[in-house]
Amino acid sequence: MSTNVGPVDRMVRYVIAVLALVGAYLAGFGSALGIVLLVVAVLMAVTGTVRFCPLYRLLGLSTNRHQTR
Repeated sequence: MSTNVGPVDRMVRYVIAVLALVGAYLAGFGSALGIVLLVVAVLMAVTGTVRFCPLYRLLGLSTNRHQTR
């Protein structure tokens, strides 16, 4: 599996994950908005950690300059 998430994109994803987690807390973890924000936070954190985004693959995008195969 090749990586398609670059270092700047990783940091942006981590920031979005933290903001979504805070938003989920403020909205209430059990509310519909809280659950959606929790899912967003988990997706951003996981894709940033593994450096692979399936949506980028489908769209043919990559923010990683040095792709490993």
